[in-house]
Amino acid sequence: MDAGPFTDTWESLADYEVPDWFRDAKFGIFIHWGAYSVPAFGNEWYPRNMYKAGTKEHAHHREVYGDHTEVGYKDFLPRFTMEQFDPAGMAQLFRRAGAQFLVPVAEHHDGLAMYDEPRTRWDVTKVGPGRDVLGEVLGACDDQWITRGASSHRAEHWFFFHPGRSFPSDVRDDADFADLYGPAMPQATGPSEAYLEDWLLRTVRIIDHYRPQVLWFDWWIEHPAFEPYRRMLAAYYYNRAAQWGRGVVIQYKWDAFEPGTAVLDVERGGMADVQERPWQNDTSVSRTSWGWIEGHEWKSDVDLVGELVDVVAKNGCLLLNIGPKPDGTIPPEEVALLEQLGAWLELNGEAVYGTRPWRVAGEGPTSVPEGSFTDAASLGWTSSDLRFTQRTEVGQTALYAIGVERPEDGVVRIRALGSASPLAVRHLGDVHLIGHPKRLEVRRTEDALEVVLPSPLPARVEAVPGFAVRVVLPDPAAPAPRTLLNAEGEGEHESGG
Repeated sequence: MDAGPFTDTWESLADYEVPDWFRDAKFGIFIHWGAYSVPAFGNEWYPRNMYKAGTKEHAHHREVYGDHTEVGYKDFLPRFTMEQFDPAGMAQLFRRAGAQFLVPVAEHHDGLAMYDEPRTRWDVTKVGPGRDVLGEVLGACDDQWITRGASSHRAEHWFFFHPGRSFPSDVRDDADFADLYGPAMPQATGPSEAYLEDWLLRTVRIIDHYRPQVLWFDWWIEHPAFEPYRRMLAAYYYNRAAQWGRGVVIQYKWDAFEPGTAVLDVERGGMADVQERPWQNDTSVSRTSWGWIEGHEWKSDVDLVGELVDVVAKNGCLLLNIGPKPDGTIPPEEVALLEQLGAWLELNGEAVYGTRPWRVAGEGPTSVPEGSFTDAASLGWTSSDLRFTQRTEVGQTALYAIGVERPEDGVVRIRALGSASPLAVRHLGDVHLIGHPKRLEVRRTEDALEVVLPSPLPARVEAVPGFAVRVVLPDPAAPAPRTLLNAEGEGEHESGG
């Protein structure tokens, strides 16, 4: 254990503070890449399910590739070539998308390390691409001022290939492939001390060799056997960060870490309301898989904007996944979605980056169920659905009301700012549509602040989903400008002022 401010106790780790850069970032990109993209069937759990009788992957494998003793998962690794992998082009796309940090998978459950890992012969510098894929993409992101991250899904490898032991398959060939498929134990059997130590040392390798400022862990590290190793790892990472002079973030699921010692991640889900602590939603541009498959069910740009603003309004950050093909290219559908989200953020980024949650997350009939795995279908946003963020500067606060769908009558009704609302302040300052230079016509009633959108809308606004309205909330102690609206609705702005 390196010397530093943290020791491997929960009491010491409770002194951790989420860095401001992460609180400001709001949006990062996740990359699921691996040899599971070669069969491109089912999802990224193909390596397990291909050995699991009764699954569609098992049947598909027999039909397409033949007997599991002849063609196993190991045989996909040489075909995972990434010959068109362009890390600089990827990083430029991520910058255009508006991403502030990147979390590529360093190792998934299948045991293929996507980085240079001396502890195994099964890494991408030795098989498949023959390149340090993680190192190359992180280096390219440095050039785009995108913060480094990495994810580890290694914990689940303990049991991942166990179904292959139940019938004749290459998983049983311990003499040649135990170091890829093994231990292949039942999930109910807890990990051994040797396995836990190997997990720890692999993670330390990622920390020391690649210096990520985000370290994301999948769910099985919550197993009780990992508990002392989680504490050791967190103390080591936080002490390393202190030496580097950088703020870092551990992201975890469920109850793997004590509250406040790291950042909670909710998979494909969300929170019902504003959270006191920063958190994260990791989700994908596809509803059906994290890795590349044929026949994805893609989300829309409206879906992605809605997910982003809902998460940010609740003090969260969105980690959005893509899954490259085995040749290393990003599918055109994913490129288009990232470009569309980037265009929205280029226009409306001031309502997202560096903001903080308001008194309430939003209003309207559409709610996000709290918890994981709630993004199986579009939410059906309406023009009455708004999400709020705020930015405080000297003498005033800018409140942002963000909508995913525009009202047909051209009037945005912010009910939280109606004169009878318990949330409303007495005076309101200038009201603008982001992307439109002039003040907007507004009317204040007991029920709502009614904001009249310009007609026609500016082309930049028309080109992306929804809208973002900025309402100035002056400091009550500051002198009130003549243009302020009072609680009775007097002093409305004129259109074009």
